[in-house]
Amino acid sequence: MWPFFPWLALAAAETGGAAVADGPDPFRAARENLVTTAVAAAGATDPAVRSALRRVPRHLFVPERFHAQAYADHSLPIGHGQTISQPSLVGLMTQFLALSPDARVLEVGTGSGYQAAILAEIVREVYTVEIVAPLACEAAARLAALGYAKVAVRAGDGYAGWPEAAPFDAIIVTCAPERVPPALREQFKPGGRLCIPVGPAGREQELRLLEKGADGTLVLRAVLPVRFVPMTGRVAAPP
Repeated sequence: MWPFFPWLALAAAETGGAAVADGPDPFRAARENLVTTAVAAAGATDPAVRSALRRVPRHLFVPERFHAQAYADHSLPIGHGQTISQPSLVGLMTQFLALSPDARVLEVGTGSGYQAAILAEIVREVYTVEIVAPLACEAAARLAALGYAKVAVRAGDGYAGWPEAAPFDAIIVTCAPERVPPALREQFKPGGRLCIPVGPAGREQELRLLEKGADGTLVLRAVLPVRFVPMTGRVAAPP
């Protein structure tokens, strides 16, 4: 059994749940500029998504030596061979999910927790799975300290999703398998969406959006070319 961090919700509740505290914020203007330039240019126009990007302090989700680069529109290393995605892509992928405030969302590939925080600004519940246990633990602590009581973090193999909490209204994957894991196809509801990059490591991949009809049929749409770190774990085993 992979570890779950039950203390996350308790610690988050004690903080009051505000992503950016009231008072001086040296990065507020940088976040605003990011949203009105790179995020807008990428096509992320949903007001809830843009509001989330304005509120979440991305510099707190990267190592301190990268704080000055946190609001540039590019990925950054977060340790253990992993990266935090560029903000415009985070916004675009979140928008593709067409989220409602009462949605329950699964994220595969927690990383530093930034995407989970963006989701938590919009929806009712977020479940996020990270295969690198130290990153999962760090993300859980970080999200708790920032007040995200809506987020549950698990260290585990995201190939299997989170079956006990399924079905979800939407699933977002922030690492690239070469094929869509069957469990993830099963774990989102009719009317829901799955946004996932697919393709080989080290090469251009394809961001795909799967929509599930009322009868369970899947409609796949290729959205745009991307580059993500590869999904690891069971997905690497022969089919």
